[in-house]
Formats: sequence, C-alpha cells, structure tokens
Amino acid sequence: MAQRPSVRSIADVVALIDGLGKITGRAQIIWFLVFGGLFLDAYSNAALSAGLGPMTTQMELTSTQVSILTATAPALAIIFNPLGGWLATRIGRVPPLLIAKVFAIAGGLLAALAGGFTVVWLGRVLVGVAYGIDFAVAMALLAEYTPAKLGGRLNLWQAVWYVATTSNLALALVFFNLDVGADIWRWSVGSAAVVAVALLLSQALMLKESPTWLASKGRLDESVANLDRIYGIKAVVGTPDAMTRTAADAPVIGFRHTGLLFKGEYLPRTVLASVISLGQSMQYFAVGWYLPLISLTIFGESFEKATVGSMVFNAFGIAGGLLSAYFGRRLGLRLSSAAGFAGVFVALVAMGLTFEKVPTAVAFLLPVLFILCHSAGPGANGKSIAALSYTSDVRALGTGVTGMIGSFGSVAGLYLFPQVKDSLGLADTFLTLSVVPLLGLITCLVIKWDPTKAASPDEVAGQDLDASAVPSVAAR
Repeated sequence: MAQRPSVRSIADVVALIDGLGKITGRAQIIWFLVFGGLFLDAYSNAALSAGLGPMTTQMELTSTQVSILTATAPALAIIFNPLGGWLATRIGRVPPLLIAKVFAIAGGLLAALAGGFTVVWLGRVLVGVAYGIDFAVAMALLAEYTPAKLGGRLNLWQAVWYVATTSNLALALVFFNLDVGADIWRWSVGSAAVVAVALLLSQALMLKESPTWLASKGRLDESVANLDRIYGIKAVVGTPDAMTRTAADAPVIGFRHTGLLFKGEYLPRTVLASVISLGQSMQYFAVGWYLPLISLTIFGESFEKATVGSMVFNAFGIAGGLLSAYFGRRLGLRLSSAAGFAGVFVALVAMGLTFEKVPTAVAFLLPVLFILCHSAGPGANGKSIAALSYTSDVRALGTGVTGMIGSFGSVAGLYLFPQVKDSLGLADTFLTLSVVPLLGLITCLVIKWDPTKAASPDEVAGQDLDASAVPSVAAR
C-alpha cells in the first residue's frame, strides 16, 4: 500500500493539485459550476441589451436613462470587484459566490417586475453587485482548483461569456415568436433570475472550499478533507511548517494591504494584468457599442434580423474564446495578449480608414477580425493572468483590484467614446480608439512576466521560506 502524501503547507497542497494530469469526476463538475457564475454574469448583461429597444419604447426612456442602465453594472463592479476579493480572502471563496447569486436573483426579479425606470435601475444595481463580487472571486477559485499545466483553461471564461450572450439572444428570439410584444425585455431579464436560482442551488450543494485557501489559514485538516472530496487525493495532515504557522497567525489581508500588489515582484505583474484588463474592457465596450449598428446595416432593420446578426458576431467571439485556451497554452498569456492587441489595432485602424468606403461584405470582416483577436487574446487573458500571478493570501485581492481597474475601462468605453464619436465621427473614433490596443501591445512586450511560464507563486513562496529557515554553514 502506497504511503499517503503528507500536507504540511500551502505549497504541499498546490503541488498535489499541480501533479494531476487532468480534471475529472466531481472536480470537473465543480470546475464548470464555478464557470456557471461567469455565464450568469454575461447572461445578465446580455439580458438587458437584448431587450433594450422594446424597453426604451415601452417606458419612453431618454438617451441618458438608457446610458445609465447600460453602465450601471460595470460602474458598480469598480466597487464590488475589490470588495469581493476582500470577502474571499476573509471568509473563503465559496460564500461570496453564493451571496452573489442571491443578489442576481433579486436584481433579475426586481427588473422584470418593474413599472418604471427607477425600479429597473435598482434591479440593475443588484445585478452589478453580483457581477462585481462573482467575477473577482470565481477567477481566484478557478486558479486554485486548476493544475498549473492546465492554467490555460481559465481563458475559456471568454468563450463562456459569448455563449451566454448568444444564449440570451436566442431566447429573445423565442420570446419574440411567442408574441409577448413589448414585454419581451421582462422575459429576458427575468430568465436571468431563473438561471441564478439554478446556479445557487447547484453551487450550494456541490462547491467545496478551496483546499489552498484553507491551508493558507492553517486549517490543514479541512484542506486535506477537501482534497479528497474534490479530487479523490488521499493525503494526511503533517506537522505545519513555518510558512503555515506564520500564515495562520498573520492578520487577514484587506484593503489596507492593496499596496502589496504594487511592490517588489508583484509590481510588474499587477501593472501587466491591469493594463490588459483595462485595455480589453475599454476596446470591447467601446466597439461593442457600435456592433448592433453594423448588424442592422448588414442583416436588416427588423428585430429578428438584427438579433441573428448579433448572434453571428458572437459566434466568432465563441471561436476566439475557445482558441484563447490553445494560444494561452502554446504562447503564454503575455504573448497571446500581445498578438491579440496587435490584431485589434490593425482592425481598428482599417475600420477607421475604410469606414463607408468599402462594400458591406468587406466591412463585415473587419469587426469579425476585431472580435476574434480580442476574444482569443487580451479579452480572456486580462482575468486569467491576474488569477495566476499571486500567492493564495493575496490572490482574491489581486483579481479584485485588477478587475476594478478593468471596470474603469468598461465605463470609459460606454461613456467616453460615444462622446468622442459625436465630436469626431465614427471613423475618427475608431482611429482614436486604436491607441488603446497599441498601448496594451507595448506593455505586453516590455513586461516579461508570464505565470504559465513560471512556477506557482505559492510553491516559490514556500521554497523561499524553507531556504531562509535553514541555517547557513558559516553560522554553524
């Protein structure tokens, strides 16, 4: 009978998970359930956009009210991304995910039953809270659930995002054909609450706390138990090492420790993750603002044709999201981000120089190039590179802070660039926006850090502490 491995530290837990060749059984179900929260985040956003036209007509919304509704969720994520990271550091990874689903349910139902703008907005506030908390925590938990050699799989969240968006658009077509009339938006946002209920029940039943987080708190007994429950890894609790004892006695990482992310070896990692997150969200939400207009031009002005057109664009996003896992594994997250930014830069410059000067079929290919390069590169990597760049004690804080910075990009894309468009025109707006991927490209080339090409931060931290604890020969 083989001797069971002994768990004395976070590094031991990480090494056992990293030693797995693949994720199977219960672990795979749990892995996809966490991804389900990201599906819900995207689905909730798409639920509003799919029915925004009928809602605007039914409630006689002004353009300002429409802008407020559209930007509420990413604006609130600026606050609740780091708050979610703080909660995950303090009380664990799973409780905040469940809390987020409760907010999503309440927000979806409130918006669906609303009689006016204010109540719809309050519903979107609750959805924004859920979005901010869930995204920061889910990526940290996925990073801790996933063996290092499979780290590129985290990029699949981008494909999940586009699948969710397409699913809601398809459901909107179903509701349209059921002749629900102008209330189609109520069915759309209400369906997000149904998805949230299913996820809340499933996650509450199946999710197990991260063994890595438990070990970081000195709770080795629970950590070993969850290694067995999740992966079937049979281990025993050893005598806690110096790192574990130190971690158990250390104060909880909170907002006041944010400065840690901008010091020492974490500084370039935080800058890289933040720039990728900021750049990808700004370019996506700015150009995404105009994709429905392009869809109307190409596919016609009816609700059905415009919706099908949006689904076609999203199909390329799904393809790019799936490719992002491959490119992330082969090139690394840094270089695949650089390549994606380069492609987006070319697409935006071409869109700016050829706008209304080329046949419609050719004009269709440029947004397709934009979406493919965005989703296969920086669109996915902004979240993944942050989740993989920090030790477990600051991981959730790191994903929360970089997510917050990315949310600034979302708000800027939704508010700033429409104003630029009104001042300069659409063609010059595309040219102006091309500065964003260019800066992202330069940053990716200057900063060399790539978590997929380096050892796990937790294992390195454990090795460094062990080395410092060994007396030197000269001191003997």
